[in-house]
Amino acid sequence: MVKIEANSALKIIPLGGLHEIGKNTCVFEYEDEIILLDAGLAFPTESMHGVNIVLPDTTYLRENRHKIKGMIVTHGHEDHIGGIAFHLKQFDIPVIHGPRLALAMLEGKLEEAGVRDRTELRTVLPRDVVRIGKHFFVEYIRNTHSIADSFTVAIHTPLGVVIHTGDFKIDHTPVDGETFDLQRLAEHGEKGVLCLLSDSTNAEVPGFTPSERSVFPNLDRVFYQATGRLFVTTFASSVHRINMILQLAKKHNRVVTVVGRSMLNLIAHARNLGYIKCEDSLFQPLHTVRGMPDERVLILTTGSQGETMAAMTRIANKEHPHIKIRQGDTVAFSANPIPGNTIAVVNTIDKLMIQGAKVVYGRDKGIHVSGHGCQEEQKLMIALTRPKFFVPFHGEHRMLVKHSETAQSMGIPAENIVIIRNGDVIELTENSIRVSGQVAAGIELVDTSSSGMVSSKVLEERQRMASEGMVTIAAAIDWSGKLMAKPELHMQGVVTSIERSLLQKWVQQRIEEILGVRWLEFSPAGGQPADTDWGGLQETLEREIARSMRRELQCQPALTLLMQVPEEPPVKVADGRRRRTRSTAVAS
Repeated sequence: MVKIEANSALKIIPLGGLHEIGKNTCVFEYEDEIILLDAGLAFPTESMHGVNIVLPDTTYLRENRHKIKGMIVTHGHEDHIGGIAFHLKQFDIPVIHGPRLALAMLEGKLEEAGVRDRTELRTVLPRDVVRIGKHFFVEYIRNTHSIADSFTVAIHTPLGVVIHTGDFKIDHTPVDGETFDLQRLAEHGEKGVLCLLSDSTNAEVPGFTPSERSVFPNLDRVFYQATGRLFVTTFASSVHRINMILQLAKKHNRVVTVVGRSMLNLIAHARNLGYIKCEDSLFQPLHTVRGMPDERVLILTTGSQGETMAAMTRIANKEHPHIKIRQGDTVAFSANPIPGNTIAVVNTIDKLMIQGAKVVYGRDKGIHVSGHGCQEEQKLMIALTRPKFFVPFHGEHRMLVKHSETAQSMGIPAENIVIIRNGDVIELTENSIRVSGQVAAGIELVDTSSSGMVSSKVLEERQRMASEGMVTIAAAIDWSGKLMAKPELHMQGVVTSIERSLLQKWVQQRIEEILGVRWLEFSPAGGQPADTDWGGLQETLEREIARSMRRELQCQPALTLLMQVPEEPPVKVADGRRRRTRSTAVAS
């Protein structure tokens, strides 16, 4: 690699993944070049009505799209690659480097979104070094995680080597036999690592994360004890876990029906690449297994996190068109709830139990282990790389704080550590690290049913409708600023102690008061009727009525005013009277 003289600071800007779990996205910027590391998504909270996907705010990338030279993908989890297709609709990424499994999954997403031609996909192997732009060389170092083909990256910059761990744990007996390349990390540590950005997800947990293989005997016990149909739900991208489940299905003479699009896609890609090896005859379509004895059937599903549209959730809600829970079924949750999903998961478990299923869940059952390293693995990462500067990455605030304490216990001075938020701009030089500013780092909400972004205003309206209901008012106003008839009032989901007739009378009085006071603002005296600002009047009426409802009626429903106005100005006829005109409607 060519040594480039350093003239500027390296900027590191996380747009997602800090003070949260999910939507991991990071920018590395040196002078006139930007490279991206991952571009993930998160899932909506219960208050984000109608929202399917949460993405980081990419304002900074849109404004600096001319600087973007490429992207590094560390692995194939949705919180690391799920946002790429959406971003490519807004700006080009010339090239994306990543492992085979992640790029196989990504290619399908890009084709489905119609943006496959907006980038070039290049697969990498362990210890491959790729050049991006003139300032960055990126080395891929094999690590171990809950998905196959996962990497830590060493980013060679003009200032020195920055290591980003990606998601990792140190599994000495991985299911696929691909061990963590600790030797290469140690070699970088010997030569000198300028800065380490390290996964903080399990920073609060002492000890080591158990090996993925430790799950096998406990899952084996679940298979052995299940006397009827067996349902197993896990993360769709957990290739190693799915591989073990398929091995156990063969051992216990069960055929497998896969339910859930994401899991079907993952298994297909993993089999094509050799990460999952099994006979075609192991898999059977749903209509075939209906005629088989229950003890011969395994149904492998998505929905381990209680996601609204996932297969297991729909089964629990009795909404799945082809699968119903019945007495004697066993359902195993081979996953723990991620932060924010606990209530949804517990509700799903309750519904399954009510329908007669035996549900196996919980940490004490040993059918799930984390894909993230605990404190001792985080210490080993620091000991091997021996970084000058340290930034805890990927985690909520308390996790970042705990990880920084661990780093200090390993000898890294507190002044060489920064705890940051999404949007913070880290400026890194050979001798210093500091937060120098902030870029836009909010969220972008996607409603995939309409393939569009959901604005904050629309989300607020949806939240108000869900919590306070909706009021629609239809009012007809003439050229003199008077009501032509009593307004019509329609309410949905509004709780109020006021009788409907009195409320309708109150609305009429409030409109008349506003028109009496403010009409001349929108139809000035002496002006032409055609100059009347109906749109401005409609907005004012809607705003003032909503404010009055909040103040006087103690409710704040979503309000829509349908305003009917004359279509043409009045025209005088021979006897001096005004001829009536047609009317039209103005709606918000």
